[in-house]
Amino acid sequence: MGKEMEKWIEKAKEAGFTCAGELDPATLQVKEMVRDACAADKCGAYGHNWTCPPECGTLEECAQRMKKYQRGILLQTVGKLQKDIDTKGYRETEEHHLEAFRKFTKEIRKTYPDALCLGAGGCRICKTCAYPDPCRFPEQACSSMEAYGLFVTQVCRDNQMQYYYGPKTIAYTACVLF
Repeated sequence: MGKEMEKWIEKAKEAGFTCAGELDPATLQVKEMVRDACAADKCGAYGHNWTCPPECGTLEECAQRMKKYQRGILLQTVGKLQKDIDTKGYRETEEHHLEAFRKFTKEIRKTYPDALCLGAGGCRICKTCAYPDPCRFPEQACSSMEAYGLFVTQVCRDNQMQYYYGPKTIAYTACVLF
């Protein structure tokens, strides 16, 4: 790992992530099954959000975008839960993750304005997406890793980052390619 990657990992931890590590973009593989899960539309964003499928592009287009990058960083926020199903704990951890992600993406885009930032879950910059009207913040909008067809567990495994942290924990994972 080079000094520049070490710098970005440190900046990620300063932004508030629990874990950060190097990601090799060559390990990223789009999976139809992940996109199929998006199409099931359990979150209500499929076809209703600019950063979600199908608006974020086909799997082939997403794969081509990711191939442009030589480096990447995996970012995680791990939360402790009070009980096995803890919606308050999920929400608090997600909010912390989103805040850290916004800080970090703002910082890395100062150096790499074309960085591809893929979050956990939908974009969430706006309370309600402007879709089908034009995106209000296209320079800040971020698709999720899943929207790009990435099986997050596999991405973590292929890049030597833990995904499961034991009972009563939740991990939100994002990545930035630059």
